[in-house]
Amino acid sequence: MDRHASWQPAPDSGITIKWIEANGLTFEVAEAGQGDRLALCLHGFPELHYSWRHQMPVLAQLGYRVWAPNMRGYGGTSRPKHKKDYRLDNLTADVAALIDASGAKEVTLLAHDWGALVAWQFAIQHVRPLTRLAIMNVPHPLCGRRELKHWRQLKKSWYMFFFQLPRLPERMLGRDDAQPISRIFRESAVNKDRFTREQAEPYRAAAAQPGALTAMVNYYRALFQTRDGLRLGDGIVHVPTLVLWGEQDLAIDIHVLDGMDQYVPDLIVRRFPNASHWVQQDIPDEVNAALKEWLA
Repeated sequence: MDRHASWQPAPDSGITIKWIEANGLTFEVAEAGQGDRLALCLHGFPELHYSWRHQMPVLAQLGYRVWAPNMRGYGGTSRPKHKKDYRLDNLTADVAALIDASGAKEVTLLAHDWGALVAWQFAIQHVRPLTRLAIMNVPHPLCGRRELKHWRQLKKSWYMFFFQLPRLPERMLGRDDAQPISRIFRESAVNKDRFTREQAEPYRAAAAQPGALTAMVNYYRALFQTRDGLRLGDGIVHVPTLVLWGEQDLAIDIHVLDGMDQYVPDLIVRRFPNASHWVQQDIPDEVNAALKEWLA
């Protein structure tokens, strides 16, 4: 794959793009700050490292070296071809390899959507030591599993079942040069001025690349169709955890937050009524303030 960055940060942002070899893949990584304390930011579907653009300068100001990789299959990162390549064990191995490549002495993991599912499993399995864990709009997996037994969540998860179909999801999302991808953000956001057509363009352009949509949807297919699944044990997370939640989430019911403290002893939950699933982009100032307070 040619190394073309999927997003060009503004020169005054303090963010640059670099290429990191890890776990046999090449990762397109947005970087800010420096030092041996790593803040590793994992995006979700159908996002990019670009989704962390509002948080990266703030984290750098707090003294972190910030890495926001494009996950496997996204943007300029390597795009394995097989469904099994997107199993959770491969995704957690990517995170471990990126941490190893960073040489950091301390790691704080921040994650949203699919990145958050990977982060939960990473923390539960103690794949590498973490200092802190910040999760945005994805529940602890055992709470999510419980809620899928209720119609209130099942009806919101229809798209995950649709994604199990061969080829049709790619055709639907890829219409008009992947315009539906940018509409996903604009139509479901609360603060739509944060998701203009121009602001959503990096997502559309990345999804329009050959093979990109299949890779993105294969995360869901691998979760449902391979023998990987969630390996959760007792599900206990032993690191201080902050959960930031946009309450106007069209895909995840608010009841998933119930009972999370039985799996996460050191837990803070902050709920934002004026934010959607895309919480760190929808209300970046409020999210940044919450992160600064917690990390300080």
